[in-house]
Amino acid sequence: MRMICRKLLLVLSICSVHQLSAQDIHLSQFYETPILRNPALIGIFNGDYRVQAVYRNQWNSVTIPYQTGALSAELKFPVGKSEDFLTTGIQFTYDRAGSARLQSVQALPAVNYHKNLSQTKNMFLSLGFMGGIVQRQFDATKLTFNNQYMNGRYDPTVASGEEGHLALRGYTYVDMGVGMSFNSTIGEDINYFIGAALFHFNRPKVSFYKDNSITMDRKITINAGITIPVDERVKVIGQYNQLHMGSYSEYIGGALVGYSLLDQGLESTRAIYGGLLLRWNDAIIPSFRLDMETYEIGLSYDANISKLKTASQTFGGFELSLVFKGFLNSRNSTLESVHCPRF
Repeated sequence: MRMICRKLLLVLSICSVHQLSAQDIHLSQFYETPILRNPALIGIFNGDYRVQAVYRNQWNSVTIPYQTGALSAELKFPVGKSEDFLTTGIQFTYDRAGSARLQSVQALPAVNYHKNLSQTKNMFLSLGFMGGIVQRQFDATKLTFNNQYMNGRYDPTVASGEEGHLALRGYTYVDMGVGMSFNSTIGEDINYFIGAALFHFNRPKVSFYKDNSITMDRKITINAGITIPVDERVKVIGQYNQLHMGSYSEYIGGALVGYSLLDQGLESTRAIYGGLLLRWNDAIIPSFRLDMETYEIGLSYDANISKLKTASQTFGGFELSLVFKGFLNSRNSTLESVHCPRF
């Protein structure tokens, strides 16, 4: 079947609205990319710094696989003599999809201020902001055009006929987002947070055509999480995220059950986790994680349950995550703080 290039480029231009786009990356371990989830969620962990990396490979059984890589870093420190905290961070992502190698590269710095609301318990209201650069491009030499088919045969030396319409094979724009979150405790041991964020509020223009009139839809996300101790060695971590962007909506949530590898009660920093996530009408996601105090290793796999399952044979994509975290050996550390955003 011949592919009409103009239709393809239109899809590339407006792909911010569609699930299969490379505009907003698609991760099952969404809790390992807090800046992309909600910039007001950075810094909600036990430590001064955290570095997170996620790699995703999807749709090997259907087409050329989509490959996504994300790397983020966070640094948290107290503000003066108060019990407020400030977290700075940055998110890098790389995403490539399809035979035309449509790719997106992002560099998104972020800052989050945590305002302490209680002198007796862990209770913070956080306001976060992120803004940075996104670069998108594709390889036009990997495409075929209707005009290049002569007598039923493809001739790459024939002009495509799109030269007068296509302005760029790549473009760059500024992207911005803002979010708010609240985290606290129930009793002494149950930690939870809720939050919401607005992304693309500056409505950047996204098009490969000279008539660059297509603007990206704003995206709203709603976030929640809770950690519930069951006994001295078992706890449950629940995560939920939903987003709305144009006509597209996504709902994903689930829980991991953790078992402590050391007999240190709730203070144990070494544990193994296993559980399930569900992306509504799309995938069931078994997930596993190993926590060894200063580093974590996570693995998940999407078992496709959408209408694409006939072609995919229920195969979706796997993700691998690595996390490093710890405290700084300095006065400006949160190690001795009684109240500190964590999860």
